[in-house]
Amino acid sequence: MQKKTVVVATSNMHKVTEIMSIVDIDGYEFVPLSKLGNFPSPVEDGTTFTENARIKALAAHRETGMAAIADDSGLEVDALGGAPGIYSSRYCGDEGNDAENNAKLLREMQGKQDRTARFTCAIVFIDEDGTELSTKASVEGKIDDHEHGSEGFGYDPLFLPDEYGGELSMAEITMEQKNAISHRGQALRMLKDELLRRK
Repeated sequence: MQKKTVVVATSNMHKVTEIMSIVDIDGYEFVPLSKLGNFPSPVEDGTTFTENARIKALAAHRETGMAAIADDSGLEVDALGGAPGIYSSRYCGDEGNDAENNAKLLREMQGKQDRTARFTCAIVFIDEDGTELSTKASVEGKIDDHEHGSEGFGYDPLFLPDEYGGELSMAEITMEQKNAISHRGQALRMLKDELLRRK
């Protein structure tokens, strides 16, 4: 069987590992865009997770001519009007600085009674011929008043998913447990089902 190479439009190896472990379709090989060259990052000027995922997937597809997959995800906190939302990774102004993002979120949540929040993920897959698939999923939970756990990344140490009764953070469960309930895990399984239907 000829392998199908899919470019993953992210520099976050956590996401690449997650995608490979869930979309484990025979013949599909996932390669980070960074392994194929030094490509400029597209301007993510969309207003939704899906729009930004599409911008990244299209850029990777155009740069390489290969099938491409991209996700855009973030944390939506009800007491903050949905913030940080699409700005989750650069909430503190420093792209990808988890510690400062979490510190800012804790500051913003001081005194807030409503702690409800959700992680949302949108995924866009663009095939070699330009055919597009998109999925979107969320996981509900609440924001704790302190960080706990050493697994995961991003806001995981502060997010208590409803599935674990608000007792464990996303950083206190295994990768397998996280994949089973996470926003990205759900969206990736939906994508996998769609891709299998098209095989």
